[in-house]
Amino acid sequence: MKVLLADEYGFCFGVERAVEMVEEAIAEGDTVRTLGPLIHNEQEMQRLGGFGVQTISKPVQIQRGETAVIRAHGVTPEVQDELEKKASKVVDATCPFVTRVQKLAARAAEQNRHVIVVGNPDHPEMIGVKGYAPDHAFVINGVDEVAGLPRLRNPLVVSQTTIKAQNFFDTAAAIKSKTDDEVQVVNTICSATRDRQDAARALAGMVDAFYIIGGRHSSNSRKLLAVCLEQCPKSFLIETDEEINADDLKGVKTVGVTAGASTPNWLIDKIVKHLESIGEDMELPLD
Repeated sequence: MKVLLADEYGFCFGVERAVEMVEEAIAEGDTVRTLGPLIHNEQEMQRLGGFGVQTISKPVQIQRGETAVIRAHGVTPEVQDELEKKASKVVDATCPFVTRVQKLAARAAEQNRHVIVVGNPDHPEMIGVKGYAPDHAFVINGVDEVAGLPRLRNPLVVSQTTIKAQNFFDTAAAIKSKTDDEVQVVNTICSATRDRQDAARALAGMVDAFYIIGGRHSSNSRKLLAVCLEQCPKSFLIETDEEINADDLKGVKTVGVTAGASTPNWLIDKIVKHLESIGEDMELPLD
């Protein structure tokens, strides 16, 4: 039984950078507290927890002598100021792609322009971005919510870094009906999500079974599962190797593997080795 990895899988740039920054703080002997879970992967959070990393939900929970970490999603300027006042050190692990959206929103607000951000208003990334243009920004899920917008002034249209491209472009086109001014559209979608889906889709048509490694609460992992199921009905979303049922692999000659953007390499390697061992066991001759 062959085990094939997708061409693109696992940690995206922003997540890998955030984990490395936490590991550097640990190596310096810091007491590390992350504002919200650093990444959406319970196994990696448990690993970091073994080094004393703990998650806090509010800046008020940080204490002097501790290092506060801003996760890849970013925060509002007010939250960052509060952390800097309370913590001995603040590590800003905001993904550079998110930082770009924040800066674009802040610059447009300074120019007294409206900012339309296409994304989930309740997502931490969107809450942070809106904080950079609180009196000028509107966060909407998509084209269906354009009708509820007021008349817009020289609008800038940007997006959550992880949404579907078609949703963004359709919404941007619809926004033209809400202004007499020129609409500036800046595509701020990160390519990592699309690249992983494209790679999984390409491999799914070539294998008999597919395993997507990622948290069940991770939206990008669930989207990978949906992509794989389109071409490989025997596709499974798993978090650990213990969830693999060897009976599902009877008669299977090729297995595809991919992983969500918050899945660490050590976990991917462990699961691939487990799949390979199952394949070797199936090849053993009967007594």
